[in-house]
Amino acid sequence: MKLRRALATAAAVAVTSPVVLLSAAPAFADPEPATQTTQNQPKTYAELKKAAADAAKAYGDAVAAEAAGQEKLKAALAALGLDTHPLKAAALAKDAVAKAAEADKTAADKALADAEAKLAAAKDEAEKAEAQKALTAAKTDAKKAADAKADADAKKKAAREAWNDARVKAAQEYSLVQDAPEKALKIKEAADKAFAAADECVRVSGLTVLANGLPSKVVAGTTVDFSFTVANGTDRTLKVDPLAFVVLEERKFWNLIEVQYSNGLGWKNLDVENDVHVASIDAMKPGDRKDVKMRLTIDAAAAAGKGFAAFAGDASDQYNRCVLGPMKRYDFAVLAADSKPGEVADAKPGTVDDKDRPTPKPNPSAQGGTSAAPAGASAGQGAASATPKTATANGGLAETGSSSVLPKLALAGGAALALGAGAVFVVRRRKAGDN
Repeated sequence: MKLRRALATAAAVAVTSPVVLLSAAPAFADPEPATQTTQNQPKTYAELKKAAADAAKAYGDAVAAEAAGQEKLKAALAALGLDTHPLKAAALAKDAVAKAAEADKTAADKALADAEAKLAAAKDEAEKAEAQKALTAAKTDAKKAADAKADADAKKKAAREAWNDARVKAAQEYSLVQDAPEKALKIKEAADKAFAAADECVRVSGLTVLANGLPSKVVAGTTVDFSFTVANGTDRTLKVDPLAFVVLEERKFWNLIEVQYSNGLGWKNLDVENDVHVASIDAMKPGDRKDVKMRLTIDAAAAAGKGFAAFAGDASDQYNRCVLGPMKRYDFAVLAADSKPGEVADAKPGTVDDKDRPTPKPNPSAQGGTSAAPAGASAGQGAASATPKTATANGGLAETGSSSVLPKLALAGGAALALGAGAVFVVRRRKAGDN
């Protein structure tokens, strides 16, 4: 992961009430471990990312399964509703048999009643004997009709139950997937929330970057060597991309300053308008320190004025892809060529106030980030702002744009260049295309 900063300068405020951004800071001291809000986080960033992706897939599968189940239920019920369906056809046939059996029983019951009435009306023994014989036959027929009706009713009920059971079974199969999307959505939302927390920028006080030997006065036409020290005072191993930003106050003189850093093999130029990260440290363990040599050259044509440098640690670890250490600013005076500066002390570090530090813009490709900004898009054109989490009592960060619009932001006017009477904003964001 690489982070990126660009410089922007706000318009100057009234000279009678200048904005104070920097305060005196103590000399370099042993870093103290920083308390991270996520230090007890049970899962790594990669695990949380995978969990969010898995939950999203599970939710999509659940939605698809519910839709398919609903269509299957509709098709099953439609088929079962057709008279030609075997189960419904059987039920209809049994209905017809039961209806006929009921009619036969009704007729047999009437015949029995008639036979009983005829027996009661017999006048002699011969009529009584004949009537009794008819009654006995009627009772037998009525019993057979009643038994047939009972059997037909039982078979009708069984056929109806078989048909209804098929419809219930179809509904039960759908019920297995009916609530799945709602349950999967809750799991997805929880996974997204956990991943978003790990995706936010975490502020730590223990990751320090302080300059050593940067003079408070630099004579135009000379070169000065200095260094800065990166110290990991946190309790985690970090991948650190130290930030170094050195410029002259007057934008028109920026071409008259050359800043270089040593990568261990030679000197490389620092390009403040494109990449201000130098000497990346892949695995910086707790308590580790690293010194980076730098060289500042100011052309003799530069007019007397001011300049400043800013240093900070931009990092990531297994739990957070964006870990930001405090930023230190160093102001220095630029003296005209051939000036006699006399004894020159080191520039004093000041801390850039958190309230003047803009929100980083996540890069969609950095460590597999999920923001929707297309590669190369400037901030505000689809990049989702991350809300920083801080382990200190400092305030939130203001929003900013990408360094591709640096001239528009930093050079709004000559008055905006009066750093002593204005506000200085430094933007940290992930560098597009870097992993």
